[in-house]
Amino acid sequence: MKKIGILKAMKLCRDYEKLSPEARQALRDRRLRELVDYARENSPYYRELYRDVPENWQLSDLPPTDKRTLMARWDDWVCDRSLTLSDAERFMEDLNNVGVKWQGKYLIYTTSGSTGNPLTAVCDATANNVMGGISAVRSIARKEDLRALMKRGNRSIGIFADGGFYLGNTSIRSRLKATPWKKKQMAVSSALYPLDVIVEQLNAFQPAMIGGYPSHLELLIDEAEAGRLRISPVLIMTGGEYLSDSLRRRLSETFRCTVQTSYSCTEGGTVACECPHRHFHVNDDWLIVEPVDAEGNPVPDGVRSDKLLLTNLYNYTQPFLRYEITDRVILHREPCSCGNPSPWLELEGRTDDVTRFTAGDRTVKIAPLAVYALLKEVHELRRFQALVFPGNRIELRLESAESVSREEAFEKAKAALTAYLASQGVTDVTVTLSDDAPRQHPKSGKFKHVINMEKEPG
Repeated sequence: MKKIGILKAMKLCRDYEKLSPEARQALRDRRLRELVDYARENSPYYRELYRDVPENWQLSDLPPTDKRTLMARWDDWVCDRSLTLSDAERFMEDLNNVGVKWQGKYLIYTTSGSTGNPLTAVCDATANNVMGGISAVRSIARKEDLRALMKRGNRSIGIFADGGFYLGNTSIRSRLKATPWKKKQMAVSSALYPLDVIVEQLNAFQPAMIGGYPSHLELLIDEAEAGRLRISPVLIMTGGEYLSDSLRRRLSETFRCTVQTSYSCTEGGTVACECPHRHFHVNDDWLIVEPVDAEGNPVPDGVRSDKLLLTNLYNYTQPFLRYEITDRVILHREPCSCGNPSPWLELEGRTDDVTRFTAGDRTVKIAPLAVYALLKEVHELRRFQALVFPGNRIELRLESAESVSREEAFEKAKAALTAYLASQGVTDVTVTLSDDAPRQHPKSGKFKHVINMEKEPG
């Protein structure tokens, strides 16, 4: 693929919307074949995986891939043969590198690990520009919201975990480093800050748009209703977690604005954008989505999948080809009244729980993102799950990193948790080590890092 700048990416997105169905299919086919050819030539992993793929292959002829396998073969997977996972991990040890280009060329992102196993992704300038182009052209569903946002100077703030290389946090910080003159227009707050600090920042910045995880934005409702949060955004943009209808309604009523979401992941950026009818239209010029059952067989349109296979057509440095994602979706191809002819999805999103602690005579709500981001930076942990019980009691299920005992990993995690909760005013907390290992939900297969045991007893 030729290098693509942000303006070119935006133009390509707009041009695609004007194409006939036949021209759209031809473009997707061409992009897929060019990427597969490149991967076979430059990635030892894909060269081996596709050894027996026929010359005139179809998409279904390509063997699927998954996170665990790709992470185990990371050095063979990437197409830039100078990159190694150990070098990437050393770069990520310094959190000042969030938003800084590794080797001057690549942004590094890590996934949230919804299956309990995080992934390290790298994106070159073209991949980042395509993600930016999709967001600029398609992310805001209603023209009146875009006009209102522009009238307010495009002042936007994202509330993200700043303790790691997550997609939202890294993207904003990269843009601020590249265009420091936009600091009056764009800002980021840490989801790890005490809530009163976040409220103070929002009041000072007066954003026209707020972005963040639904479970964290939910905490702002009480602050607004109590009169402590005094802002009037025109748009709230959520992502990373499932946005329920009830929370969407509460946010909209509290802040008197449009509330939107999208379907995104680190491996594919914005996979689908929400239209005014709340249908998630796949950005199918750049991404291919295949809903499949538990055995990997395709499911018919209109039927809920057990997972999906994602193909990213713009990341040539680290190709994701028929990559397994454990999200359950329903694919629709019937026309949408918004006029967008691309297929659309119904989503079943990630649902970690907001937890509650007591601090004297008050209740302190903690978003799951904050707990996850904190524990993810405890490098003695390989995998973890926090069960929060009434009475300020936390039970940790964990797997320790290689050459680290479970007890040592637990003590590091316990120290991090108690220090963080103390910063939120919660000082009387008990943290214990579970005999159980972290585990996925037995029916959905989803993995919750944080479980509110008030909701799920036992």
